[in-house]
Amino acid sequence: MKLTTKFRYGTRAILDLAIHSTARPVSVKDIAKRQDISPKYLENLFSILQTSGMIHSVRGAQGGYQLIINPAEITLKNLYELFEGAGCLVDCTNNPSSCRRSEICVTQEIWSELYEQCSSFLDSVTIKDLMERAYVKESVPNIYHI
Repeated sequence: MKLTTKFRYGTRAILDLAIHSTARPVSVKDIAKRQDISPKYLENLFSILQTSGMIHSVRGAQGGYQLIINPAEITLKNLYELFEGAGCLVDCTNNPSSCRRSEICVTQEIWSELYEQCSSFLDSVTIKDLMERAYVKESVPNIYHI
């Protein structure tokens, strides 16, 4: 199974935003540098996240983006569906008429079960969970606010 760059980078970006946007907006430039993602690509991802209502932008010299939903309420499944669309691993599981073998195909059932298990797992992991893992792995430096 392969996950797209859009989903992987989008997850890293919103995790970074959740960790660093406690009091003020975070610039795309800062996130891009920390996550080694192109600022232009991040802007595209943030446009999707903003349209979804998960983040909002703040204009001006101290502007950037802020998370407006509690990280405990954002699951990886939310992000997967946002960036990849709701659906399935193969077309025939959602649309059996797309394959003339669907009535006799055993693998179609397996692909459907696999998607359900993956979907269930993604639904069980939140951005807050990832934040906790980041702190345990010490991949987040101590942040001091004065």
